[in-house]
Amino acid sequence: MKQSKMIVIYKSSTGFTKKYAGAIARKVGCDLADYSNVSAKMLSGYDVVIFGTRAHAGMMDGYRKAKKLFAKSNIRQLVLFVTGAAPNAATETVEAFWKQNLSAEELAKIPHFYMQSGLCYEKMSLTDRLMMKVAAVMVRNKKNKTAQDIAFEQAIKSSYDISSKEYIEPLVSYLKTIAG
Repeated sequence: MKQSKMIVIYKSSTGFTKKYAGAIARKVGCDLADYSNVSAKMLSGYDVVIFGTRAHAGMMDGYRKAKKLFAKSNIRQLVLFVTGAAPNAATETVEAFWKQNLSAEELAKIPHFYMQSGLCYEKMSLTDRLMMKVAAVMVRNKKNKTAQDIAFEQAIKSSYDISSKEYIEPLVSYLKTIAG
């Protein structure tokens, strides 16, 4: 059986997803590319495409466009990973995110992995910084805050990095099983 040809492509705004994508590609020994530099024709040369992006306003940043690109190529397997500010331990939040972003068929068919990362206000776009400021004000002014509201308010006060290479291990293990 021949070995699967794999590539990790990423869409990164503040650097967390790019950092994880690079670590995954190095660990698995596969190609790496920025999403903005790939085409359907290029992807057709791969059996497995690993797409990494960030959780942004409850959505997978760029996934809708990426799905169209993947559909035009003849890749055999798509694998997803998403980075976000919520800790990996927030399993209910992470599961709700996947259900919000993937159809039932996609949830069953596409392997998907979440990796905590953090917030980096210094690298965020002006629009994203303004969105975070609005969210902070809304939570700060909320009456009868829940524990989740208080935790969210604390989490978005300033930049932080909770990323770690250990969070790539479940994905790396999966890729090694399908590598052939």
